[in-house]
Amino acid sequence: MDQEETHWLVRPATIKAIWLGSIAVLGALVIADFFIEKHPHFGFDGLPGFSAWFGFGACIVLVVGAKGLGVILKRKDDYYGG
Repeated sequence: MDQEETHWLVRPATIKAIWLGSIAVLGALVIADFFIEKHPHFGFDGLPGFSAWFGFGACIVLVVGAKGLGVILKRKDDYYGG
């Protein structure tokens, strides 16, 4: 083959399809949340879409926490001698 074939996961059309499919599935799950009977423990956790927002917020907290740990635990390049 003269032209190197790109992997199907790195093709722009595939990436766009994965994004659109993911957004469609997530949207459908949030819409389905309106029709599911909930048994909230704290009241606010019974709001529609609460699980999606809670998961998104938890992800942000984890990323920011990992960045903070990276700053605290970072060592110089020659830490082990070199």
